[in-house]
Amino acid sequence: MIGVGRSNNPDPREAGTEAARRAVALLNAAESPAWALLFCGGKHDPALVLAGLRGVVGAIAVVGGSAAGGITGAGFGYSGFEVAVGLFPANLGKPVILVDDGLLDGEGPAGRRLGDRLSGIVEDGRVVLLFYDSVASTVPPRLHPASPLVEGIYQGLDGRRPHLVGAGTLTDMNLSDGYVFDGTRPRKHAAVAVVLPPSVGAETTILHGCVPVSAFMTITAVDGAEVLELDGRPALSVLEGMLGIEIGESHGRALSLMVTLGEKHGDPFAEYDENRYVNRLILRASPERRSITLFEPDFHLGSVVQIMSRDNGLMVQSVRDGVRLMNERFSNRQPILALYIDCAGRASARSGSEIEEAEVLLDEIAIPAPLLGLYSGVEIAPVGEEQSRSLDWTAVLTILHGDRSP
Repeated sequence: MIGVGRSNNPDPREAGTEAARRAVALLNAAESPAWALLFCGGKHDPALVLAGLRGVVGAIAVVGGSAAGGITGAGFGYSGFEVAVGLFPANLGKPVILVDDGLLDGEGPAGRRLGDRLSGIVEDGRVVLLFYDSVASTVPPRLHPASPLVEGIYQGLDGRRPHLVGAGTLTDMNLSDGYVFDGTRPRKHAAVAVVLPPSVGAETTILHGCVPVSAFMTITAVDGAEVLELDGRPALSVLEGMLGIEIGESHGRALSLMVTLGEKHGDPFAEYDENRYVNRLILRASPERRSITLFEPDFHLGSVVQIMSRDNGLMVQSVRDGVRLMNERFSNRQPILALYIDCAGRASARSGSEIEEAEVLLDEIAIPAPLLGLYSGVEIAPVGEEQSRSLDWTAVLTILHGDRSP
């Protein structure tokens, strides 16, 4: 069993110590930790948290990174002081940890280099955790986009299909900064791939609750992340017609709380399944250019998309339904960890939801395994039966289990 511990201590060294001790207490007496998955709130000095952790468990490998908040079975929060850690016992085996610190030179090439290295290690279905820091710079504000990183990984994998899940890390909900742990220390502008031992399998569900409110439309003009036209009409005019409002600068900033653009994967005529949709948040609207700018630049000329309604009630119901389904799947199995990667924008402080969806998760989850999660900037998970994609406004629930044959 994996031991999970948390702390909200404002002293970073003491927080690392407390979380580690609580996690160690949940390991079997004969088990020693071989490596750790660690998430730290942005108000902490990560080096001091690491020092506190290692004062308890020794110099084991540590991966993970910063988090806008933490989630465990004991509670959740996003004050900036959360520390959550999972300790993996030695009898599960050690992971292979691969690092590329070249994100500033291009996310796509960094992904290809990681994929090339992964191709010699992984087979179809092998579980790979991917973490990278989301913030490239604060002045001017710029993010590391996940879509070219993930696409680059698949180019390097050359047809192999591991079970790839992960997160873009943040220190807070204001996109102030981010970092990852590379096995040894905190690192910026880096991507870390953690190849789990072959005996560990995973099942993942995508939770967002966004539903289509338009017919399929084709992107007929686009410039990077800026969508200029849908079906030959100005993109902003299409949204205004659908919403029945004139979108100025103020409404443009609120669009992310109202609608997304969604791309359905697989059979376009199949029944609605949120696991088959990639949603893109709308960062802003330009009344002058009649365009909208998305969070990621991966929707291209010819992409077929739909306008998706973003509703807090549907978001909460999605969590309730999705968690209950995973409970059923694992009622008679051997789960070892529930990993929850949750878009920071879904927290009530950002979404305006009267109900914290993380609280619904804690109320509903009945999987006999510890829970470890973070509030993230980007979520990465398999979409349908296809390869993994970067996701917006999404929670990813991955259950690690010991059912997979090595």
